[in-house]
Amino acid sequence: MAKIIYEVYQNQNSYSQAFGKWYGRVKNLESLNTRKLATHISEHGSIYTPDVVYGVLEKFRSCLIEMLLNSKKVKIEGLGTFYTTLECNKGGAVSKDKFNVNSHVKGLHIRFLPEQEQENNISSRQFLKQAEFINVESLLKSEDSDSGNGGSQQGGNSGSGSGENNGNSGNSGSQAESVDAPTISGETPFDNTTQVTLSGPEGAEIRYTVDGSAPTAESQLYSEAFTLTDTVLVKAIAIKNGVSSEVASKTFTKNGSGDNGGGFDTGS
Repeated sequence: MAKIIYEVYQNQNSYSQAFGKWYGRVKNLESLNTRKLATHISEHGSIYTPDVVYGVLEKFRSCLIEMLLNSKKVKIEGLGTFYTTLECNKGGAVSKDKFNVNSHVKGLHIRFLPEQEQENNISSRQFLKQAEFINVESLLKSEDSDSGNGGSQQGGNSGSGSGENNGNSGNSGSQAESVDAPTISGETPFDNTTQVTLSGPEGAEIRYTVDGSAPTAESQLYSEAFTLTDTVLVKAIAIKNGVSSEVASKTFTKNGSGDNGGGFDTGS
């Protein structure tokens, strides 16, 4: 079973309703670039050399972008589907014939929808069932214990020394890397429309979704308040120095509306 390393941290945002509460988040051990991934694939029962695998991955990347820029979705069986969406400027055009791409389109985003067919379902809830969770603190304690049993002489070699350094940096890094979740503000319930404002820690960018999915570093970038016209679940994260906060969420309910989604005037 896959092992997901996580850490427990406290929300330090005094403006958040969740201030002082404790949450869990994934502690990523490493970021693999294309070259490292190619090497891993080559050494993982493949008959191809790292250079050959790297070439295929690079071609996949360029062809994926080519297909997306030609208004095509790309489905990778067992993984999910890549597609594009438009981000339009606030307010929109006053009429259909007045809409102009150069004036009204703010961005073109690459999106990803995890595979949800039953035999290969890796949607968030199904993916959760496949993982074994390990608290990073338990790993650090285990490393400290192994280092202590080995004595100062053992601690001087590369293996144990690396473990001690990782443990120390993990403890200090966990404190330094903590990013407060953003705050989602706006009137709810509402009659016709409501404006949503997102705010987060100084220097952090805010990424958000309005379709109920969990936001990532590739989700829509928040730049200004946006208007909702129907019941919508807004989710957001703050990202600073490559570290993401917990997911903040808030449902904006339109009076008389029975569903949970749809009305977002930027077209995202």
